Order: sequence, then structure tokens, then C-alpha cells
Amino acid sequence: MTMHSRLLAKGRGWTAQDIVCRAGPHDRPFEEQHDLVCVAAVTEGTFEYRTAHGKATLAPGALLLGDPGCCYECSHAHATGDRCLSFHFTPDFFEDVAAAMPGIRRSGFASSHLPPSTRLLPLIAEAAAARDDGGNLEEIALAIAGAAIAGAAGTSRLSRSPSERDRRRIAEALRHIAAESHETFTLAGLAAAAGMSPYHFLRTFRQVAGVTPHQFLLLRRLQAAADKLRGTGRPIAEIAYDSGFGDLSSFNRRFRRVIGMTPLDYRRSGVRPLSSQGG
Repeated sequence: MTMHSRLLAKGRGWTAQDIVCRAGPHDRPFEEQHDLVCVAAVTEGTFEYRTAHGKATLAPGALLLGDPGCCYECSHAHATGDRCLSFHFTPDFFEDVAAAMPGIRRSGFASSHLPPSTRLLPLIAEAAAARDDGGNLEEIALAIAGAAIAGAAGTSRLSRSPSERDRRRIAEALRHIAAESHETFTLAGLAAAAGMSPYHFLRTFRQVAGVTPHQFLLLRRLQAAADKLRGTGRPIAEIAYDSGFGDLSSFNRRFRRVIGMTPLDYRRSGVRPLSSQGG
């Protein structure tokens, strides 16, 4: 078998798959038809992708685009293998994302792909990290959909100042997440509670808070853990689980990445808890 697909996550109207292809120049091209809207982030290797819009060589950093019913061909004329983080969306889900984007009128992709760019690079890097570290792929799915729609429309995502009503909704969401950071949240659930579409909620949350809901939740959990590390003698593993982390290795890795030292070193360092520091 030259292609292996692994389901990473799914939600209402979307799925995320890790697709590894080992085909090479001597293998026959792969011909298929997209059943759903497909947006795939290329993270490794190169391959040729042909649709009715033409042929393109896709490399890491590019987004493959496909509409439902679109026939396509993938081949590896020049090299062996590639890896993609592939998102599939129902048409209704994708149209809802487009409807939440100011100035966007979607009627299908007019191109087979979006080339690598400085705008896409951070998003694709974040997507690859979420795939490898078990991060929040719900947020990534929405962001990927938005980037594909905006890029295909030939425009960057337009921004407008959030209304006072939306600011109030986001403030309420921030307070809720902060107070219950040990709990599990979904983007869809938070958006529903705010009375907003998931894409509009995610975009507005980032505008207001400067981070995504998942990033804010992670920071709150790390802050709570830091306070407990400095203020109590409880075991590190117990603090990790009580703060909302599913396993100790993930907690250690994320704590060191954000705080700059291991939980044990932090406890020994005499650094004040984050909640008592200014800023």
C-alpha cells in the first residue's frame, strides 16, 4: 500500500486526517474525486496535483484545494513520498465559515492550490505541531478553512473592529474559561454559549484576547499549575492532572516551552507565581 490515512480528529462538519503517501516515479498516478470540500496542508515531500484548474507541484507550506465532485490526479513524477494534514468539510460547514468572513462571496475554488507564503507558514506549522503533539485540531480546522477561502478569493482576511456586543460575549467567554480552566471545552460549545458561529467566535476571540481560546485555556492551566507549584508541596503529577492536563509528559513539555524551565526547576527557583506578577 502506497498511501496510509489516519483519522486524527473529527467534529460536526469536519474531519482531520494524517495522510502519508509513499508513491514514487514508477507508481501510477492516483485518480479520485473529492466527496467533500478538501483543504490539505502539505507538511513533507512534493507531489503533482492536477484538477480542471490545471496542474501544480505542491511542496511543504502549500494548501491543496478541492471542491465536492471535483476530479483530481496525484502523482510523484520527480520524487517519492509526501505527507499532508488533510481536512474535509461538509459544504454547509464551509459555507458557514465563508458567510462569517466580511466581503467574501464563495462559489467554489478557482484554483487547485495556494502556494507557500509567509501568511500560511505559521498556520501550517501550528497545524503540524497540533498533529504531532495532540493539539486542538478544531481550531486549526476553522483557521485552515478561513485561510483557504480568503486565499482562493484573492484577498487577505479582512478585519474589522469587534462590536461592543461581541466584545461583551468574548469577555464572558474569557471569564468562563478562566474560572473553569480545569474543565474540557470545545470551540463549538464556547461559540454556541456566546451565540456566535464557530468561525466568527474564533476570529473575534483572537481579535479581542490576542490568542485563540485553546491558547488562552493552556495559559490559564499553566498559570494555575505554576501557582500550585510555588504555593504547595503537592506532587507535580497531581498538580498537572488537577490543572487540566491529560498526562504528565504533555504538561512537562508545554510548561517548559512556555515558562522556560521544567516544573521541578520552577518549584526550586523561587520564581513568584504567575498570578502575582505584574503585567
